[in-house]
Amino acid sequence: MASSDRLAETEFAENPEPRCAVVLLLDTSGSMQGAPIDELNAGMRDLARTLKEDKLASLRVELAVIAFGGRARALDVRGGEGREVPFNATDAFAGALDFAPPTLEAKGETPMGEAVRQGLTLVRQRKELYRQHGLDYFRPWVFLITDGNPTDFAWEAAADEVQEEERRKGVSFYVVGVEGADLSKLARFSSERQPVRLKGLAFHELFQWLSKSLQSVAQSRPGDQAPLPAVGWAVADTSH
Repeated sequence: MASSDRLAETEFAENPEPRCAVVLLLDTSGSMQGAPIDELNAGMRDLARTLKEDKLASLRVELAVIAFGGRARALDVRGGEGREVPFNATDAFAGALDFAPPTLEAKGETPMGEAVRQGLTLVRQRKELYRQHGLDYFRPWVFLITDGNPTDFAWEAAADEVQEEERRKGVSFYVVGVEGADLSKLARFSSERQPVRLKGLAFHELFQWLSKSLQSVAQSRPGDQAPLPAVGWAVADTSH
């Protein structure tokens, strides 16, 4: 048995709580340089701190980070160093207690479709691990944050894959557009909810909302409709 598989088996044995898998798909393309990437990094640190402070969320929420700038990469979320890890559900995820957000750097283009496909694959693999170890689980969350448009050719096929996964109730997919993002194009990535535009660089408020939402989910039972807090970090999109 591989060491990562043994680690997962130990974690599940020591903590049999139901799990909520969360994949953060984060745009680290060149256009995010400067204040956007700095605020995104600070927001992730807020998320990590808040989840650790919540008794149930710290046991139930598991997170993975896929950065897409130049290419899509799964990042180490245990050491906080941002090194690349394999795209598999044992290496890419960490429980909230162990979650150490990587420090992101902005460069390259925006292979959004590739990142989305890899994120959905991680979710499916993680659910299969839960089933193998007899753990109950909540519907996973995938959270896409981007300020641009996809630059890879197969992004529309990835968007179709998201919609199919949503129809099967296999994932809850959220899309947040930063600054110049094209929300009409991003709307292709979800059939259940419209993308929203971040108010300025309100990443702190965004990640506060995400942490409170995940805390609400963690307090519920798998299959329940957990109430989510009001969204105060978004603005209405009035573009045509």
